[in-house]
Amino acid sequence: MSSGKPAFDYGKQEHAHFNLARLKGHGHKFEIVVKPEQAIAFKQGLPIDIRDVLYAEKVAALGTKDTLKAAAEIIKNGEIQLTADYREKLREEKKNKIVYLIHRNAIDPRTKLPHPEQRIRLAIEEAKVRFDEFRNAEDQVQDVVKEIRKVLPLKFEIIEIEVIIPPQYAAKSFHTLKSFGTIMKDTWQNDGSLRAQLEMPAGLQQEFYDAINKATHGAVQSKVVGTR
Repeated sequence: MSSGKPAFDYGKQEHAHFNLARLKGHGHKFEIVVKPEQAIAFKQGLPIDIRDVLYAEKVAALGTKDTLKAAAEIIKNGEIQLTADYREKLREEKKNKIVYLIHRNAIDPRTKLPHPEQRIRLAIEEAKVRFDEFRNAEDQVQDVVKEIRKVLPLKFEIIEIEVIIPPQYAAKSFHTLKSFGTIMKDTWQNDGSLRAQLEMPAGLQQEFYDAINKATHGAVQSKVVGTR
């Protein structure tokens, strides 16, 4: 890190995938060379070792003799410089995850079924939604939903489903139950069958039915016992 110049000779790293992180302060512009994906994760507060973010640890101090602490300050409080192509790549990744989260957690209130992912994508285009490449997808979902609700009816709903699984399928079906939601209650009957209640996003209902019917060869009994 130095005044006005990168702290690392990245000219020799022409084949490496790197970007700059910049911070103006103390009358100077400080720059370090970082790995973009790791730098963004570090900036978002994820548990990333600062050493895994940097291409080199040979940086000057920023009010501290601890070079790694100085690098962390630049990344957290400065700007990560990204190419236009890389920014677009990150935005597309965020969009894909947000589309999946909406499909998984929301339903069409008219049909009580989840919207197909392609329909959600079309609504995003129609509403001209923009994605922030630096924010977690989860943190942007509600903002996106607010925009696309203008063109697409959406409702977030949690359903509670009760199932009774015959003894010959009970043990191996337990993992399927856990993978779709939170098991609120489970009781093993005297005959070895399993009676359980679980909560899940309403958008997963049909996918759950398909999975549990496959696991039990259609022998499961199931019904919705509550919504919220």
